[in-house]
Order: sequence, then C-alpha cells, then structure tokens
Amino acid sequence: MADTNDLGTSPDEVQFRFRDDEPADHGTVTVDACCDQTNATAVRIEPGDDARVLLPFLDRLALIEVNFPSFADGRGYSAARILREAGYAGELRAVGDVLIDQLSHMRRCGFDSFAPDKPLNEAAAQRAFATWDNVYQKTVDGRSPIWELRHG
Repeated sequence: MADTNDLGTSPDEVQFRFRDDEPADHGTVTVDACCDQTNATAVRIEPGDDARVLLPFLDRLALIEVNFPSFADGRGYSAARILREAGYAGELRAVGDVLIDQLSHMRRCGFDSFAPDKPLNEAAAQRAFATWDNVYQKTVDGRSPIWELRHG
C-alpha cells in the first residue's frame, strides 16, 4: 500500500535541472509531516502552506518541491524567495502546471529544477530561460538589476 504522505515525483519526471549534485530520488512528505519527522529530507509545499514553517529544518532538507496546481497561482514564487533568502541551498523544484513563460521568473526566484505536468518544448524552454538579459528587481538569482549596473 502506498504511503499517503508520498507526494513526490521521480527524478525521471524532472525535465530541467540546474544543479551539479545528484537529484533526490525519494518521495516528499507534506509540510506538516516534515515538521513531525526528524528523518524527512524532502518536502512538498502546496498552495496555502507557509514556507516559513520549514525554516528550522532547512539544513536537513535535500529537496523542496513547490506545487503549482494552476499557472495562475503565484504563491509558489513567494515560497521560493522565502526559502532562498533564508539560506536554503538544496534543490528547489517547481512541479505541476509550469509553463514556458514562467520559467525565467521561476529561476529568478530560486527554482533550480522543474518537473512540469506536461513536457515542455526544449528549444522554447531554453529561449525562455535566456529571455531577459537585464532585470529590474533584485532577487535571489544573483543578477544585478539594470539600475544598479547604470549607477553602481
């Protein structure tokens, strides 16, 4: 019988990954289960979950998946920024209804792997990742905003 807390994807479903380490190949648990288990190393954030609850556990998490059940639900972007700004260095995977035109913005917020529900066109995705040479806001991807380049 399958574990009802196992919400994870397999590494075979990860279409794009921007990390050199080995992908986590174990299922994720819910945020609540992660807080209750001392051995959980992978968690899945659902819309409505507060990513800040995970901050005390970041040092033991190898993978955090953030579910995007609908392209219109942007709460996952905030979760990613909260985690990266708090120092999370593990794999941060966007899963679900991930679309081409969201990829560059997701990367800027700190996502470094992507497991879309439906495979994306590889060439279109590569163009999307490279779309914006200059950016306007500071964020966690380390790129300097254009105003800082002009006046820095």
